[in-house]
Amino acid sequence: MTALERLVGLPPVIARGTRLVILGSFPGVASLQAQQYYAHPRNQFWPLVGALLGEPLPAMPYRERLARLRERGVGLWDVYAACRREGSLDSAIEDAELNDLASLRRRAPGLAGVAHNGGESARHRRATESLGLPVWRLPSSSPANASWSFERKRAAWQAVFEAAGVIGHR
Repeated sequence: MTALERLVGLPPVIARGTRLVILGSFPGVASLQAQQYYAHPRNQFWPLVGALLGEPLPAMPYRERLARLRERGVGLWDVYAACRREGSLDSAIEDAELNDLASLRRRAPGLAGVAHNGGESARHRRATESLGLPVWRLPSSSPANASWSFERKRAAWQAVFEAAGVIGHR
């Protein structure tokens, strides 16, 4: 067995006006190769968030997507800064190093809450709950979470976006 290469995640997408930070676990292979959050074409992140914000995010260039998220008070990051992993499954993550989640309030002084995108991210709820803010677990936007329909995911994500004040009640 050969030692797996140490992988390094993506930088945070957080602005001073961020109200809700969505924390994934660690970027998959497609995201690491593209150096873009949620780059796998079957990941539902961009369609979900686009539907909630009323923005055609999947059709936009990546930089514009990020700009729209910042404008709307949504931030992105992962719980892990680095790890070893073969493939993209969370279950394959080894030797993980946590990001500095305690820095979230400093990075985003107006932060209203943190949402964990999926179960692996939510395993680190204790770190985000220590910030003294609401913390939610979202159903994963990953294609591996096929048991939830897009509409069911959208409803769950909408409740969190409303609770954080990112969108109004619809």
